[in-house]
Amino acid sequence: MQKDPFELWGSLVSGKKSHWITLVVWVLLVTVLSFIWPQVNSIENASTNDLPKDMMSQQANKLIDEEFADDAGNPMLLVWHRNEKLKDEDFAAIQKVYKKLADHPLSVQQSIPPLGTVPAQALKAEVSENGTTIVTPIFFDPDAPTDALKKNVESFQKLVTSELGNNPFEEKLTNDNLQLRISGPVGIQIDAVSLFSQADVKLMIATVLLVLVLLILLYRSPLLAIIPLLVVGFAYGIISPALGFFAEQGWISKDAQAVSIMTVLLFGAGTDYCLFLISKYREILFEIEDRFTAMKRAVKESGGAIAMSALTVVIGLLTLSLANYGSFQRFSIPFSFAVLLMGIASLTVLPAILVVIGRAAFYPFIPRTVEMEKERAKKKGKSYKESKPQHRFSRKIGDIVTRKPWRVIITTIIILGGLAAVVPKMQFTYDLLSSFPKDMASREGFKLISDNFSPGELAPVKVIVDTDNAKIDLQKELENLDYINEVSKPITGKKNNELQLYELYMSGNPYSTEAIAQIPELKNHVAKVLGDAGVKKANEHVWIGGETATQYDTNSTIEHDESVIMPTMIAIIALLLLVYLRSITATVYLIGTVVLSYFAAIGAGWLVLHYIFGADAIQGSIPLYSFVFLVALGEDYNIFMVSEIWKKRKTQDHLSSVADGVVHTSSVITSAGLILAGTFAVLATLPIQVLLQFGVVTAIGVLLDTFIVRPLLVPALTTVTGKYAFWPGKLFRNKYKE
Repeated sequence: MQKDPFELWGSLVSGKKSHWITLVVWVLLVTVLSFIWPQVNSIENASTNDLPKDMMSQQANKLIDEEFADDAGNPMLLVWHRNEKLKDEDFAAIQKVYKKLADHPLSVQQSIPPLGTVPAQALKAEVSENGTTIVTPIFFDPDAPTDALKKNVESFQKLVTSELGNNPFEEKLTNDNLQLRISGPVGIQIDAVSLFSQADVKLMIATVLLVLVLLILLYRSPLLAIIPLLVVGFAYGIISPALGFFAEQGWISKDAQAVSIMTVLLFGAGTDYCLFLISKYREILFEIEDRFTAMKRAVKESGGAIAMSALTVVIGLLTLSLANYGSFQRFSIPFSFAVLLMGIASLTVLPAILVVIGRAAFYPFIPRTVEMEKERAKKKGKSYKESKPQHRFSRKIGDIVTRKPWRVIITTIIILGGLAAVVPKMQFTYDLLSSFPKDMASREGFKLISDNFSPGELAPVKVIVDTDNAKIDLQKELENLDYINEVSKPITGKKNNELQLYELYMSGNPYSTEAIAQIPELKNHVAKVLGDAGVKKANEHVWIGGETATQYDTNSTIEHDESVIMPTMIAIIALLLLVYLRSITATVYLIGTVVLSYFAAIGAGWLVLHYIFGADAIQGSIPLYSFVFLVALGEDYNIFMVSEIWKKRKTQDHLSSVADGVVHTSSVITSAGLILAGTFAVLATLPIQVLLQFGVVTAIGVLLDTFIVRPLLVPALTTVTGKYAFWPGKLFRNKYKE
């Protein structure tokens, strides 16, 4: 009789002699790769330009660079502020700083306005109407890396502190002293990188501690708590240098945010896979004395579910590579590669470690066979007492879902459906700055500008038109629009004098949802004016740039990616389930439950973020990120539970197989779910709003899966579908008992 492939694999990686070879190979791989390849965190971050080049805002930016660029450079905005009014001594200090910058430029400084030599009155003319704030720029080399910009900013801060005799960067906005905040593109870029670099270390420490504490509380075994972390450490020892090498070769683009979330995914999903095998190994140790034989059988019985679960997540995460939005693409490879390596580690190095340690891994609650317990009792001079039945609570759950399945189905669908009904009320934002902590320098500077100048001056809308020799007064036409406060005089292109650039200052906040929605209306209006003037195909002669247009294109791109990735991912996972389970019926309701769970998680997440955390809107990328993770990871638990039911169905009647499937998987799925939710919840402790929001939504989704979908809804649906749950597999696989 041909052996099961996973049984052979168990013998290969955890046999009496081969388990040492497995460990040595892993140690050598981690050691060698760590020496010859760079760690992923040591690689410079990729460009944060997330939009495709053919988007309107990107085409506009390209035209601005080619036809209207002033070669000033990458701007850093200095926001000088005093709560009462700026004083003459403040203007003198600003001039002093700029004179110093003119005489001793920073290393990547490209240009500065001549503020050190202009009359004080000219400087005062640029102050806000209330006299409290003035914004002055420094322009840097556009090609300067973030590290160089950061060093220049540090040098600038020392210069200002030295010239002023105090540190205006540390003055609180509530104080009456002169305050200085660095904002604009350079300030935002530096703050973003700084936030994510700090997040990496905090996230790693917090995640490790949380997983360790949860494992100890759940399994009450110190050694068993360390083993999954050790396996994750082995996996990370290969993943980090491998991704560093990929990034160094230009095969992938390194993204600090992706690396941060990858760490959480690695510990959460990795610990889950370890627990799936450990729980099966522990169960078999009650029946088999020899640990090597027990491990071989554990790998045989759980290996397929673990491999299928990991493959589902890997392929699901790879669908992000279909995205047009750059951030989604940069997440795809690190996420899927990390899960792939973690799946391999859980089926290689974990079995090897477990057989080395043996039953002592479960100390002080060591699993023993009946014969071993009798022998142990005999040595102690005691009589053997059979242990009490385990899984009392999960047995009750198993009874409920098989005796009252329709009541369970209706109740759970009402709960999940009610949460999902909240989704249409959600508000979204695509503004990166709103993701920063409120006390971050660049955000404080941005707020000062917003509070003391016209909202539209924060981010002017840039309209470029190709007049095609038509005579039009576009400035007047644009000034007549209700949502436009001011329009600059047109600037003619350097190479193509038929191109004109207008800067529009909106009457409202240019980052608001209303302003973003006005971009297509604005383009249609300009195109109509051009068309009325005789320009053919006028829509192709208009380009709109600036932050508002960029956010509009971001919204459009993400919506497109959602329309492609979500159905593609569902189709791929459905195909994998169909191949693995050989059941159309089960595939349909398993996919349906994770999709319903996803919408419930989004709805519940919005309630928590809006009413508890006070968020007015969530980042527009959260729904797709959450979908990919929750659907892929949700199917992990589906596969693990249903695999057990399918196995029981070979020797038991339908209701017994469902009830026993719940009993034998509930504890491990609950443990795994709590740990996975906990690791994602760690993200909510970070000061970065996009990570906080993602962590809250995903943690809630995992908890809904763990406590509602998997133990209640899925087994109840399997109960009511009866033998048709296996259709059409039963037609060509006649092993199941009626």
